[in-house]
Amino acid sequence: MIDLMTAIQSLRPNAELVIRGDEIEWHDTVQTQPTDAEITAEISRLQAEYDSKQYQRDRATAYPSLQDQADMAYWDRQNGTTTLDDAISAVKAEFPKG
Repeated sequence: MIDLMTAIQSLRPNAELVIRGDEIEWHDTVQTQPTDAEITAEISRLQAEYDSKQYQRDRATAYPSLQDQADMAYWDRQNGTTTLDDAISAVKAEFPKG
């Protein structure tokens, strides 16, 4: 879940502010405070972007470790097999993009 601070930092990088609960204390004299509508829209945008990349997070934990991949690649070269390609293809099939 995207929080208030993340949205504000996205809208106004390096802004000077304090958040207490849901209250924003704006201390920045260079940038203007974003409106509630801007913040709400940014939270929605950032959440949609995060959600659209769920397949990447799922794949990252499902792929064999790099050590195992290196071992599979070695033995595939030695034996003329496709174990590594098969393992990676299986993960990509299980967790397709979008």
